[in-house]
Amino acid sequence: MSDDLPGILGEIATVAGVEAARKLAIAKGGQRVRIPGRLRPGCWLIACVGEAAAASIVEHFRVINADGRPQGLDVELPIAFAGSIARATRLARETVTRTIEAGGSVREAARRAGVTERAAWKMKRRLRDAGGGNQGSLF
Repeated sequence: MSDDLPGILGEIATVAGVEAARKLAIAKGGQRVRIPGRLRPGCWLIACVGEAAAASIVEHFRVINADGRPQGLDVELPIAFAGSIARATRLARETVTRTIEAGGSVREAARRAGVTERAAWKMKRRLRDAGGGNQGSLF
């Protein structure tokens, strides 16, 4: 799923989920940003993707300097093509649907798909509203 996203967004999708990568692409795509070495209240990254996803991103990209202190990293976020994000979202939706149809929990489906539980609940609700509650998927 993260292979469908360009450059560093694919890495971010792997460590923090497709939704976090999508939010970053929309908010900061095409820009050079600094991923902080440690999170502080009010950090732009928390405001953009939420605390849990921000913590995962910071942990993944953190650089420890010679003094043993964490330092941030400057990166350029690519402009994600709409097709890449749409394809990743479709794959996440399919993963959530398959997991739920197989009897898995929403939490498990969210973890497998790399999305938030809230997003998985929305996908489950859409599946139910579309009449796919107890029927097989047409994917």
